Amino acid sequence: MTIIIAGERSGVGKTTITLALLSFLSRQPKTVQSYKVGPDYIDPMFHTHVTGRNCRNLDPVLTSPDYVKHSFLRHCQGADYAVIEGVMGLFDGVGLDTYDYAATAHIARILDVPVLLVLDCARLSGSVGAIAQGYANFDPQITLAGVILNRVGSDRHLTLLKRGLEPLNIPILGVFRRQEQITLRHRHLGLVPTAEVENFSQIQEQLAEMAQVSFNWEQLLPLLKAPQQQVSPLWEHLKPQPPVRIGIARDRAFNFYYQDNLDLLEHLGAELIPWSPLNDTSLPPSLDALYFAGGFPEVFAQVLADNQAMRHHLQMRLQSGLPTYAECGGLMYLCQRITDFEQTSWEMVGIIPATAVMGKRLTLGYRHAQPLSNHPILSTETSLWGHEFHRSQLEQTPTSPLYRLSDLYGNETEEGWQLGAVYASYLHLHWGNYPQFAQQFLKFARQNAH
Repeated sequence: MTIIIAGERSGVGKTTITLALLSFLSRQPKTVQSYKVGPDYIDPMFHTHVTGRNCRNLDPVLTSPDYVKHSFLRHCQGADYAVIEGVMGLFDGVGLDTYDYAATAHIARILDVPVLLVLDCARLSGSVGAIAQGYANFDPQITLAGVILNRVGSDRHLTLLKRGLEPLNIPILGVFRRQEQITLRHRHLGLVPTAEVENFSQIQEQLAEMAQVSFNWEQLLPLLKAPQQQVSPLWEHLKPQPPVRIGIARDRAFNFYYQDNLDLLEHLGAELIPWSPLNDTSLPPSLDALYFAGGFPEVFAQVLADNQAMRHHLQMRLQSGLPTYAECGGLMYLCQRITDFEQTSWEMVGIIPATAVMGKRLTLGYRHAQPLSNHPILSTETSLWGHEFHRSQLEQTPTSPLYRLSDLYGNETEEGWQLGAVYASYLHLHWGNYPQFAQQFLKFARQNAH
């Protein structure tokens, strides 16, 4: 069956509660598969760290409803338990086709799974019943498996909350008390990733212990069993091609990868070679292409700038025609400079004739991308959905942009760079429903193999 953990709204603590649940389950001699609704990269890093199994994103905008269902069922195979963490509030969608399109409720309907609703009770008592009743009855297609009462202040407070919920007969599947001992640090794009949280193993133990006494496990465990419906492998119809070596930039500065993208590349015949722009002084040998993810190059700008050997080696290889695809943070690293939040400017690789400047304004949202001209990895017949999430802007604009981007409100911009064999954009893409993008990228790499 499994469940989807939803919040009444953002900030109610569903990520902490999800991690507590996963931390407890990971102590058991069982396999746990987790999922995250939406385009987020950082929450899945925490899931993966806790379970030891790659978390998968469920996003019907970046992929499709059919892909969401297929991916969910496929990755449940072989797992004992499955847990889905929602996004924002239960019915907070993007309004693409319906008001709650891509919301947690939408995913619950696609997968036909019940909802476990997290309620922030810090400033509630009897009113909790009205809130729970509203969420339980708002959409008749949504089944509410129970509620989690979070930030409960005292036994007296809990008694009042239970009285408020009593007429509804909605199971209380967990009670979490107010606590300040467990905190996950934030920065300008969300949680600080796991690789930078030095005491996360200790936090994970605390979460597991908290979960052990806070959840009603007798009622909850049966709801977590992973469905074992047999479905075909993803991309079964795509045949691997001759091998090609792809350098994957992966360290604390660059780590915003969708696991499905990496899996697809390997399925198509790519050998993925990790390397670090922070720590390495040269690229791995015999690479046929490079793939840069997003991340936090602005946080590590000084270290990236100080690694002159890597910057110079990379500039030389890119100028010689090494096929390269870069998203967001990767785009910033390939620019001439990054100007950080303190307005200090740091030298970067210098392939893209622009400066990435950090600012207060957040660029966020789904984008429909239409390539503006034909390229080896893109054609004007391609239509893609991607996602932007950044606080930097480029001071210079491309003379021949890669894409015309349209947001959900009809606003249009032109964005992206193509310089030689380098393709770079702020747009994050999930290739699961667009395998032809990966196919063309690998074909381009094979044609340009040195």
